[in-house]
Amino acid sequence: MRKAVVHLVLLLSALYSVLPLVWLVTSATKSLGDFSTTSAFAFGHWNLGANLSGLFDQDGGVFLWWIRNSLLYAGLGAVLGSLICTAAGYAIAKLTFPGRRLLFALTLAGVLVPTTALALPLYLLAAQLHVVDTFWAVFLPLLTNPFGVYLARVYADAAVPGEVLEASRMDGAGELRTFFTVALPMMRPGLVTVLLFQFVGIWNNVFLPLVMLTDPKLFPMSLGLYQWSTRVTQFPQYTPLVITGSLLAVLPLVVAFVVLQRQWRSGLATGAVK
Repeated sequence: MRKAVVHLVLLLSALYSVLPLVWLVTSATKSLGDFSTTSAFAFGHWNLGANLSGLFDQDGGVFLWWIRNSLLYAGLGAVLGSLICTAAGYAIAKLTFPGRRLLFALTLAGVLVPTTALALPLYLLAAQLHVVDTFWAVFLPLLTNPFGVYLARVYADAAVPGEVLEASRMDGAGELRTFFTVALPMMRPGLVTVLLFQFVGIWNNVFLPLVMLTDPKLFPMSLGLYQWSTRVTQFPQYTPLVITGSLLAVLPLVVAFVVLQRQWRSGLATGAVK
């Protein structure tokens, strides 16, 4: 009975996660009229090609700008942000310097602060720097993530032996060389885990671009599709465009998890065991 309950809970959780994606796939094949004549999970008259054509032609092809922006925000932001978080976590875990404990306590406090609470201070700071409604207003704040620093600190403490670092220093390597050539390869599963969290968080981020940006050509896909979705009640023709665009927006996340799942699962398992 206990196993049956566990399997039932897992099945319900899987359905809860997968059914919206199934609905997204089937709905992307429908025309506007098919939504009122077909059931939720039934395919339409295979209107996917027309939906894609309309998606890329709408508003002068602005969706192509949104794809480029999302790749820049999430791609560069995830790579640079995960590297910064990993370096910070490694420093807190393995280097001795004044205020290390206080710095880690502030990092933990930062994890508890909701991102919405930081939107107004970030906007005021961006206004002082005259970067509002620019690429940098969204990109720069995404390079730091207290939760990523916390994960990297925990992983570095468990995966990087202090003896190996001491041996590297005795061989004449500096701190930067020790980090990049010795510690970072050992922390690769943890780095991938932080990178995935960074990528997903930036890719799905709507609130920060909503506060910072007014130029549609700077919008990421998340914000652009949100803006289109607000027009659906007045202009129903946006419905298939929003659904098809949402399907395209999900695909990079699926690819990222499939490609990096081995390293990601290894990082989580190692952290749990240690």
